[in-house]
Amino acid sequence: MDDEIIFITDVFHDSSELLKFPTINDQLDYRMQVVHQFIADNNIDLTDVDAIVGRGGGCYAVEGGVYYIDDRLIADTRAAKGGLYHSSMLGVQMANELHRKYGGLMLMVDPPVVDELCDVARITGVKGIYRRAVSHALNLKAVARTHARKLGRKYQDCNFIVCHIDGGISVTAHQQGRMIDGNDAGGGQGPFTPTRMGSMAVTDVNNYLRNKSYEEIRTLCSQGGGLASHFGTSNSDVIHKMAQEGDYRASIVWKAMIYQVCKNIGAMAAVLNGRVDAIILTGGLCRFDDVAGQIRKRCGWIAPIAVYPGEREHQAMAAGALRVLRGEEKAKIYPGKPVWEGFPEEI
Repeated sequence: MDDEIIFITDVFHDSSELLKFPTINDQLDYRMQVVHQFIADNNIDLTDVDAIVGRGGGCYAVEGGVYYIDDRLIADTRAAKGGLYHSSMLGVQMANELHRKYGGLMLMVDPPVVDELCDVARITGVKGIYRRAVSHALNLKAVARTHARKLGRKYQDCNFIVCHIDGGISVTAHQQGRMIDGNDAGGGQGPFTPTRMGSMAVTDVNNYLRNKSYEEIRTLCSQGGGLASHFGTSNSDVIHKMAQEGDYRASIVWKAMIYQVCKNIGAMAAVLNGRVDAIILTGGLCRFDDVAGQIRKRCGWIAPIAVYPGEREHQAMAAGALRVLRGEEKAKIYPGKPVWEGFPEEI
């Protein structure tokens, strides 16, 4: 067992194709066909596989770590018990499909519902409604640990603002190894993205969505908002090319998306009292130089900016599985209830 990557690939699914399915769970067979085709095309033999890791989804909020995938976790993820309706809910289901065929341990590592929020970050302006922790936790924590090592320090000794910028966008404050605040990326809060509507005034939301069905509203929050709403596609390569070639609408919408990322970075700097060791940018859209360029221009005064294009989610999942297989970490049992269940008294 080692850390060498044998095969890796990315398959883009355009929002226009995925919207043909009534629900995200209905995409399972479609997604598995792609996986099985990849296995066949590369002559991969999984008959002696030790572990299969599925990216976690919208189960109940949990603390960070590695978890066994069991029937309760699969059921709660399918039902989006944690309130996250997102394609990541397919991860543990896909791991289960592969496990049925090949065996091996089924594991989940740092799902998007990792909850480490500080108490004041939970309060909203409506009594009894609390903010959720939903982010690209797996990649965010992986690059934070990587950058801390690059600085010759431990993640637990650093304060970082870490941004995952891709189909979804997470902007998070990490204080001494804990994500104490960030936008609810799965709920459409924060910057609009290639697929999500982002934050809007409640009055605008009410006026625009008043006559929309629940399914239409949910789609805007998770699959059909943002660039997909503006252009009918979430393909960032197409839209970025349009912007680079001088299309006014594409240019201003693209810049507005990054502008909103910058505003959220400023908010996280305030959360950390201005004590920021680095602003870390990661995710697929960081392949475009102008993304980091715009962020440097607006936010470079806050802290040094480090860019890790792409994602380290595959490596992070593999590393979690290896820690369990090597006996360095004990996998946890999914508790079937939220890690945070409320304040000591009603607020």
